[in-house]
Amino acid sequence: MTSYTAPTKDMQFVLHDVLKASEQSIPGYDEMDRDFTGAVLGEAGKLAEEVLHPLNAVGDREGCHLENGVVRTPTGFREAFNKVREGGWTALDCDVEYGGQGLPYLMQTGVGEILSAANMAFNMYQGLTHGAYSAIYAHGTDAQKQTWLPKLTTCEWTGTMNLTEPHAGTDLGMMRTKAEPQEDGTYKITGQKIFISAGDHDMSDNIVHLVLAKIAGGPEGIKGVSLFIVPKILVDDDGNLGARNGVSVGKIEEKMGIHGNSTCVMNYDGATGYLLGQEHKGMRAMFTMMNEARLGVGLQGYAQAEVAYQNALAYALDRLQGRDVTGAKNADGPADPLIVHPDIRRNLMDQKSFVEGARAFTFWGANMIDRAHRTEDKDADGLISLLTPVIKGFLTDKGFEYATAAQQIYGGHGYIEEWGMSQFARDARIAMIYEGANGVQALDLVGRKLAQDGGKHVIAFFEMVKTFCKEHGEDEEMKGFVEPLKAASKDLQEAGMYFMQEGMKNPNAALSGSYDFMHMMGHVCLGLMWGRMAKAAQDGLQQDGADRDFLEAKIATGRYYMQRQLPATAMHLARIKTGPDTIMGLEPTAF
Repeated sequence: MTSYTAPTKDMQFVLHDVLKASEQSIPGYDEMDRDFTGAVLGEAGKLAEEVLHPLNAVGDREGCHLENGVVRTPTGFREAFNKVREGGWTALDCDVEYGGQGLPYLMQTGVGEILSAANMAFNMYQGLTHGAYSAIYAHGTDAQKQTWLPKLTTCEWTGTMNLTEPHAGTDLGMMRTKAEPQEDGTYKITGQKIFISAGDHDMSDNIVHLVLAKIAGGPEGIKGVSLFIVPKILVDDDGNLGARNGVSVGKIEEKMGIHGNSTCVMNYDGATGYLLGQEHKGMRAMFTMMNEARLGVGLQGYAQAEVAYQNALAYALDRLQGRDVTGAKNADGPADPLIVHPDIRRNLMDQKSFVEGARAFTFWGANMIDRAHRTEDKDADGLISLLTPVIKGFLTDKGFEYATAAQQIYGGHGYIEEWGMSQFARDARIAMIYEGANGVQALDLVGRKLAQDGGKHVIAFFEMVKTFCKEHGEDEEMKGFVEPLKAASKDLQEAGMYFMQEGMKNPNAALSGSYDFMHMMGHVCLGLMWGRMAKAAQDGLQQDGADRDFLEAKIATGRYYMQRQLPATAMHLARIKTGPDTIMGLEPTAF
């Protein structure tokens, strides 16, 4: 019963009015004019609306099934996957040398939002393939690239990432999967991996697993981990498929959500594997996949909030309940629509202001990735490295929160499966867990990223916020954005100083406040995005033929975020400054 419409107008606003993409000095960006991006996003929207979203509930209802060692995907998935492949949607930002279209990652991100919002479980099949492509592209030999990349680009072969084991999740140094060197230069991979998204399915001719394993005699712990290419079906020197490899599916996990994606237990029984990158340097190669995946998961978080918001808004406009306390708005009907009530407006404005801010934040992140990769800009690389855990952690926490908030608009109907709202909440929930649980993202941010390169990148971020506030501080129309942003940035800096002063004496002083700090930084980032969007909207209003309703709605939505959401930084600061004792005060036996 749900519907989805690609928010192409909002995307175009971020791409061209805020980021001014086609004016940037990044190779490939000069081709991204408004007409081109509009055409691409428009076609992606049609695919999402007409093909993928109608299968969202089908995938949720049917799930995947293991039959005679092969995973069967839900009805319609295979046909839809062929349409996605044939349309070139799997190859947007892949290298033209391997059959890709060579578009910027920013363009891939915009399309990714549309496809993920329409059908998150389905889009994961190609999303994980893209991660495998990126790892081999960055770390593979020329021969490995020639063998694997063309088929991964087209998704004729799909990819996975295999990290987790039954006893080893975040602590990958505990893994037991082993790799035994062979005389021909290959390795025999033996072990079990769990929670492997898209681990097996019937939509591609081969599946290329990237598997972390330990080579005997290597260093202990995480320093002894290597990464291997382990295909489901072996490939000969001419690229032809041959014998089945020693890879099998133990079972499909029964999950809370994303039922349309096959999350598998994978068994490796002396499977032939090929070393990717250097021995014992597997995490370096795997992080190429994980950093990209973390931005993609942050995108999943707000994309689920977007589609949930669209449906909640439609329901609030249509459902008649009660009367407006200031006077009837639907005098000829038995009641007024839900949207007249202030608490419904609060709920919808929370959702809308988050989603639009999150989109700008994520697009900005993708823009930095392009700048880092296409111009070798070290500062851009450092800044996106700093912000990646914020994109992943904050946007997925809030994405789930607002998917459930959208469900609340429906009242009891939101809890009934036929209305479809529970799926958005259930699907969004995994984004807080996989690709590094959000608590780990917070620890990474505070424990590693703040001090990276001597704190250079967090200082640059604060300077960026300061510069924006200084440039627009005298603009009367911008004061409603500048002053709250100043206050929030001050809170964030004070929290950072607290960590520096107290964390040296007791590391738990910093780690106990890491989750609050991640959310503080998320709010400041969205505050900066809303400041930029407000300025772009105000500039747009000065142009002839301006879409005044759209631009004025942008400013009003941004003002809501600055006044109602951004002040949460003060609360998070107060929590951080209570120190570690309130958190660590109980002995484990006292819980």
